[in-house]
Amino acid sequence: MAITAQDVNKLRQMTGAGMMDCKKALQEADGDFDKAVDILRKQGQKVAAKRADNAVSEGTVLINISEDGTNGKLVALACETEPVSNVEDFKNLAQSILDKAVADNIADKDALLAATLADGRPVSEHMVELTGKLGEKLEISAYENVTADKVVPYIHSNGKLGVLVAFAGVNGTDVAELGKDVAMQIAAMKPVALDKDGIDAATIEREIEVGKEQARAEGKPEAMLEKIAQGKLQKFYKDSTLLNQEFVKDSSLTIRQLLEKTSKGLSVTSFKRVAIGG
Repeated sequence: MAITAQDVNKLRQMTGAGMMDCKKALQEADGDFDKAVDILRKQGQKVAAKRADNAVSEGTVLINISEDGTNGKLVALACETEPVSNVEDFKNLAQSILDKAVADNIADKDALLAATLADGRPVSEHMVELTGKLGEKLEISAYENVTADKVVPYIHSNGKLGVLVAFAGVNGTDVAELGKDVAMQIAAMKPVALDKDGIDAATIEREIEVGKEQARAEGKPEAMLEKIAQGKLQKFYKDSTLLNQEFVKDSSLTIRQLLEKTSKGLSVTSFKRVAIGG
């Protein structure tokens, strides 16, 4: 049967797919719109399979904080190139995914991918469909759900880096400004853990071995290597754990001391730092 321009435009409005893709799908489906929609979805699956191994280094990070400030949710939707990250359909899907996470208080990424959006189809299916339209791999590279006495967010100006900081012992203290300072510290200084006890044994062992090798390369006696390595490990703790880092705005204070100075009993219980592409 003849496929008219009106038919092609109607299918495009229904699916958001390109004009030529819609025309081909309608021709293959003999003008049946439901079959044409299925064909376009299958095309998305084929594109997704082809691009499964591609790197995703662009995208957007979105955050929602509950009205009472006790819960924060972060979604990072990644793609391959910056132009795609600026496409309205991509932005809309990211927002829809975050909205669903908030509405259902979704626990983790697997549950989020399986969650159904307004049309009854799961998030994962929407992502495959949009992959077919945009021609790029899409991935939820991170999903975080944090609850605390107070959760403070930060999103970097590039929209690809987000932080959630969980505070305890707030006791009526306004931590908005402090929280932003701590969140920006996390964004810039990339701590790997909250405190020393958050560093896993394998990392500690590796840092000690690296310290020994560095000292050995400097010609230090074998008998001194362990002591030197332990000293370097303490520096690693200071540089790489949030509470022991120097506050970037005032190097006379560590983050732990900054919290104590702000309000007795105030603490950071956890943080999440998510960056797309690094």
